[in-house]
Parts: sequence; C-alpha cells; structure tokens
Amino acid sequence: MALASLRALVSACAAALVLASCSSADDSTVQGRAGAGKLVIAVGYDQPGLGVRRLDGVYKGFDIDVARYVARELGDDNPDFIEATPSQREKLLTEGKADLVVSTYSITAKRKEVIGFVGPYFVAGQDLLVRLSDTRISGPESLGPGSKLCSVENTTSAQYVKDQFAQAVELVNYPNFSDCVTALLAEQVDAMTTDDVILAGYAAQNPELLRVVGKPFSKEEYGIGIRRDDAAGQAKVTAAVQKMMDSGEWRKSLEQNVGQSGYRIPEPPKIVP
Repeated sequence: MALASLRALVSACAAALVLASCSSADDSTVQGRAGAGKLVIAVGYDQPGLGVRRLDGVYKGFDIDVARYVARELGDDNPDFIEATPSQREKLLTEGKADLVVSTYSITAKRKEVIGFVGPYFVAGQDLLVRLSDTRISGPESLGPGSKLCSVENTTSAQYVKDQFAQAVELVNYPNFSDCVTALLAEQVDAMTTDDVILAGYAAQNPELLRVVGKPFSKEEYGIGIRRDDAAGQAKVTAAVQKMMDSGEWRKSLEQNVGQSGYRIPEPPKIVP
C-alpha cells in the first residue's frame, strides 16, 4: 500500500473513532439521546387524567402530554415510554433505564440527594378519597382508631397523615394507586390518600361510588426527574416546560384531562432553577 493511501486510511479511522466517541458521550445525556431518537421516559400507567396506558397501548394524561412536549422540544418526536411505579422511580434514573421520569413525582430534599429535578411543573395538595356513602370521614383528623388508610409504597402521604393528624390509623400500602382504589371499593380500607389531582381522576371514573373529601392539607410540587450530572439536560428540559406553560398548551392539557372531574385548574407554578 502506498504511503499516502496508508496515511489517508489512518486519518479516516481516527476520524471514525472521534465520531464514535462523541456519539457515545452524547448518548449519556438527555439531549444526546433525544437527538438520536433514543429517549426513554418513565410515566404512570394507572393514574386517570395524569398517566394511563390503555388496553390498546395508547398513553393518555397530563403527564403524558408534558412528557411528549418536552421530548419534541429536545428533538425526539416519538419517545419510548416505560412504567414508573413509585418504588422504582429513582432506580430507573440511577441505573440508566430511563432518561426522564414524568409521573406525579414530588420534589423532596431526600430525593434530590440521589437525582435531579426540573420544576415544579404542577402543584397539588394532599387529600383523601373515600366511598361516597361514607359520611364519617371529613378530613384526616377524622380517621380514628381502627380506620385503615391506603397509599402507595415509597410515598410519604399515608405516614404524613399518621404523624400529623391520626396517630391511631392503620396504614396499608400497595404497589399501585389502582390497588388502593380496588381495596377502597371492596371496603378493605376506609380511605386512600395521595395528591388531590390524582384522586380527582379516580373519582371521575367512579362518581357514583367515590368522592374526594375536598380539604387539601399539604402542598406537593411535581418535578421531572433527571440524572443529577446532566446540567445541560436540566436546562433544556426547563426551557421546554416553560415554553409549554407560556404557549397555553399546559392549561389546555389540564382542561382536557382533569377538567371534567370538577378539579379547579390552577395557574402555572414558577419553575425553580
């Protein structure tokens, strides 16, 4: 082989290695994965009005709309969705199985020790869901001895009620919100607690059987979960969420997904850098 041809071959190989290296580096960031069409977003599968995977495989809800809007702004028009159960959300990010988590994910100091957040993109209040026929429960303080309160594993909602309002209540945990609703309808528990906007979705599905007490007693700030070391990605996602709010798409999505339940649509919150 001629010396000139050998040099050309070496240069081409070196260029290929550089490109491969850059591609690999990009794939470790949200922006890079979105640009490559590889974005994976973890969402709720069983939260009516917020995140639902229907039997036909279609994803619907406010969180789904937020996830899709952010993905488009990052350059991926068709992100992959996987399920974000509350007990696995941090692991999905730290183990690289998801690039973002958009699933009524409350921002807390403890979680911020492990992952990053963009938000809040929505602010909810904790409330109670009870059977329509049960008039005994008018708020968390009315959950007396013998009452059973249901919530989901790896959330703090039920423990907060026990600590602050009803020390004698018995806590029951399930993997999914829908499990709590089933237990409530079967009279295996007396109430379910989580954020009011989630409860409103279940009440809208069963208006003849369930009701939201309607006395919120906490503030829950929802954030988009992201890996802590991706500062550029956090900035891009922040810009996308702000654009959704400013464009009117944020309110439109809420009205379409939870407005029919009677839930009062709030003003968009201020995103905290």
